[in-house]
Amino acid sequence: MLERLLALFLLIFFSPAFFILYILIKFTSKGPFFFRQLRMGKDKKPFWIYKIRTMVEEAEKLKEKVKHLNQADGPVFKIYDDPRFTKLGKFLAKTGIDELAQLINILKGEMSFVGPRPLPIDEAQKIFKKYERRFSVNPGIFSSWVAEGAFHNDFKKWMEFDLKDIENKSFWYDLKIMIKSIVFVLKLVIKSVKVV
Repeated sequence: MLERLLALFLLIFFSPAFFILYILIKFTSKGPFFFRQLRMGKDKKPFWIYKIRTMVEEAEKLKEKVKHLNQADGPVFKIYDDPRFTKLGKFLAKTGIDELAQLINILKGEMSFVGPRPLPIDEAQKIFKKYERRFSVNPGIFSSWVAEGAFHNDFKKWMEFDLKDIENKSFWYDLKIMIKSIVFVLKLVIKSVKVV
């Protein structure tokens, strides 16, 4: 209930930013404002995750054409400089601003502020059995994997971060991860703005 109330407050607080981003995205590229993708949640229940769209229209259909550029190990797919990004979308994805839309998922009870990052269904189905505990809790926007800036560099390490978060889950642990993640993201935003 506390998470849902905070998510509602933040959605209202960031509504002017959403409005500005809506205009910018609509003026710079074709396609919807929100991007929806089916992800695997708690107890392996699928749900639609929301993101602010960062890629060209119908980017999912172009995935096969860029699969050879995959830079992630393990059963996951990630390209750091994905050619499907729009100019504005590249900035939004790099700084994590696109993830703000997941406040809607928290409001719906499908996600938490802290938890394992939700994977697309096809990738989640390939997760090794020893890491399946990550599906015992709600996925989250923040995690120690994000807070430490580890990202997709090492799949095994990523999964170990997730299990560590589950084992240590508590109000104060989650709060610490949230603060560390927000500080890390703010540093990315400042760095990206300076580059621009």
